[in-house]
Amino acid sequence: MVDYNLLADLDIAGAGLDDEVSALFSGGTSDQQIGTMIDQQNDEFRPGSILKGRIVGRAADDMVVDVGLKSEGLIPAAEWDDPSSLDVGDEVQVWLDSVESDSGHIILSKRKADRILNWQNLVATRKEGDTIQGRVMRKIKGGLLVDIGYPVFLPASQVDVRRPGDIGELIGKDIQAKILKIDAERRNIVISRRKLIEEERTAAKDALMSNIAVGQVRKGTVKNIADFGAFIDLGGIDGLLHITDMSWDRIGHPSEILKIDDEVEIKVLTIDRDKEKIALGLKQLKVNPWEEVEQRYPVTNRLKGEVVNIMNYGAFVKLEPGVEGLVHISEMSWTRRINHPSELLSVGDVIDVIVLEVNKSKQEISLGIKQTQENPWTHVAQKYPPNTRITGRVRNLTNYGAFIEIEEGIDGLLHVSDMSWTKKINHPSEVLKKGDTIDCVVLAVEEEKQRIALGLKQLHEDPWARAVIENYIPGQIVEGTVTKITNFGVFVELEPELEGLLHVSELADHKVEDPHAEVKIGDRIQVKILRVDASERKIGLSKKRAEWSAEQDPESGAGRRPKARRGGLHGPGEESTGTIPMPSPRKGGAAPRGAAAKEEAREEPGDTPTPTESEMPESA
Repeated sequence: MVDYNLLADLDIAGAGLDDEVSALFSGGTSDQQIGTMIDQQNDEFRPGSILKGRIVGRAADDMVVDVGLKSEGLIPAAEWDDPSSLDVGDEVQVWLDSVESDSGHIILSKRKADRILNWQNLVATRKEGDTIQGRVMRKIKGGLLVDIGYPVFLPASQVDVRRPGDIGELIGKDIQAKILKIDAERRNIVISRRKLIEEERTAAKDALMSNIAVGQVRKGTVKNIADFGAFIDLGGIDGLLHITDMSWDRIGHPSEILKIDDEVEIKVLTIDRDKEKIALGLKQLKVNPWEEVEQRYPVTNRLKGEVVNIMNYGAFVKLEPGVEGLVHISEMSWTRRINHPSELLSVGDVIDVIVLEVNKSKQEISLGIKQTQENPWTHVAQKYPPNTRITGRVRNLTNYGAFIEIEEGIDGLLHVSDMSWTKKINHPSEVLKKGDTIDCVVLAVEEEKQRIALGLKQLHEDPWARAVIENYIPGQIVEGTVTKITNFGVFVELEPELEGLLHVSELADHKVEDPHAEVKIGDRIQVKILRVDASERKIGLSKKRAEWSAEQDPESGAGRRPKARRGGLHGPGEESTGTIPMPSPRKGGAAPRGAAAKEEAREEPGDTPTPTESEMPESA
């Protein structure tokens, strides 16, 4: 059956093909003349007739043929495929071009006679879809000219299943093809080698798919090579030999093992009959080196291997052909901080490694380099016991603390809560900067987790343990600086890093709606200490009570008596008239005040509420 869609896609220039065919009948014979000549075969001795003749001799490169006229005709010996096989007396059919030439000989052509006779034979014996054989003559526009006894057209798109790079490679070769179209009117034929190949492959594929099975070993031909593998022709269908199934050893490209047209033996791994896909394996024909890997590479065993690949996360080390292990970046050094494995290793290096883990099912081996050396963390607890004072360099700052390098590869964490006894630190950068050299105290060591906890404030005594209690006694009047104003009160700095809370109810005798109307940030004010809570690290203050004490005349004793105070802090104003200046800071807290200051503090009932615990200041 004719595939008209296929013919329409070929876009064959009929006139061009006619020109090629006409050229073979040198002399510019038209289609109409050819037809007339065929019809007049039996009209003997007229130009354009096909006559029977007999070879009577040879003249140089020509054969002398007698066709029954008064003179013989000359035909070039080259018009025969094998001139050496000709003998005098052989009969031939020839084309009569002219009865007499200038030399007195008649002009004959065996080739033209063959063309006409072959065309008649083709039309009579062949039909579209038949398989024919011919020899490729030459390239023409759009394809090849093929001699099957009559010149026919083979389009370039029909040369093969995959169009070759140069169709001229077929010139001079004998090929088989299918007849796509016979145009009797225009006397041309279109053939397809591709269609024949596809039909043959379909038949072979059906036969192959009916008997192929997983596990079979078959022979095939390498048809194409890609980065990911090679396609193997099994005879009717191509199977994929993936690069990972070519060798147990590492290969960079399939071309390292295979070349196009190589004949190879491969093993069938999987078959998808619905999608007609076959996965093949080459390495499966050899013993899997992972079969006894656990016996050959026991955990903790020390080995030598070659670095074959380096990735961001580690390096692959070849232990033997087909067996590689991974040294993760975290297993390269106990102390050195490695950003990329290339800082330590290069491809081709031969190194010592320790087997950490073997997973036969996943074909994975975990290796370590640092395990070939002693772990310095095993001696950290002995070298840096708790309460040891050390000097280190600030290596990094985080929101929650600072990492202090004690020695190369050994860091300790100085948490933000261990930087100051009294000051509230929101970020380590308020106290430290990267690169600073500081003294710290070792608080705890966890060898298993490789952690060291450090403290900065522990270099000094906690002022709340003794100094604050001794220096700030309820009932005393002290001077401080307003540092922060809130809707519930005012924070007053009594000395560096030590604050007390002046509750809004203790600002003035009258009701205070807005503390900003009473004091400003930076103001120096006198306040009376109401409460010191060492457990909560809070000091309660009162401005109005300090003012009551100041209003009394220390000489006459005149003046109004202060209102009784609530909250259990009650003391006569006249006994607290002395102003205690802000103490100068010293290591460990403020300088202690004398016993007289303690005697001033006496409790008496009052009517002013004591600040709640949530309102009391806490050491920052």
